[in-house]
Amino acid sequence: MNLFDIIGPVMVGPSSSHTAGAARIGYVAGLLLDEPVKKAEIYLHGSFLATGKGHGTDRALVAGLLGMQTDDERIPVSFQVAREKGMEVEFHSIELLDAHPNSVRMKLVGSSGKKLTITAASLGGGRIKVCELDGLEANFCAEYPTLIVSNKDKPGIVNEVTAVLACENVNIATMQLYRDKRGSHAVMILECDGEIPGTSLQRLRELPDILDVTYLSLQEAKE
Repeated sequence: MNLFDIIGPVMVGPSSSHTAGAARIGYVAGLLLDEPVKKAEIYLHGSFLATGKGHGTDRALVAGLLGMQTDDERIPVSFQVAREKGMEVEFHSIELLDAHPNSVRMKLVGSSGKKLTITAASLGGGRIKVCELDGLEANFCAEYPTLIVSNKDKPGIVNEVTAVLACENVNIATMQLYRDKRGSHAVMILECDGEIPGTSLQRLRELPDILDVTYLSLQEAKE
């Protein structure tokens, strides 16, 4: 345990799990979509559903989708900001199996029509975990630059992806591999020690059998 775990993040309260964590989830989801959110269907589970409204969880999630950080003073009026920006928001309840009590699933549509479905949980102290992306299992906390590669489940693709990163001296901190079934759709999630150059991301997108490349950059968050 460190000091951050005890005192929590710099935030607009009242709760590090229900407010700051929710804002962080929305913020990371917006980064993964990589374009302004036009429509958001938000499904609240467990404690997020039961007590979230009193803690401002709904407003915090929307604030995050708008690009607000956990200490942004506009979080309490995020619904108004969303209306001004033309973002359509719907809230629903959901029962997620084997999920953390502070969980949410969001179905997002971006300004160009790009879609993303993300399930994530707030772990406390402002920390989060992304549990699912577009129906496939995931497990990362968005604390490192993170590369998500969707590909055909074929031999050699992992080696091709890691070779591209090695050319730019990008060190991989963790790697996770998932697939829906053998020979079908697979996903690799790589948390890296440094940012990945745009040229490398383009090279990855041009590789045969790569279906999609999503990149979570933390550069903007640090600035």
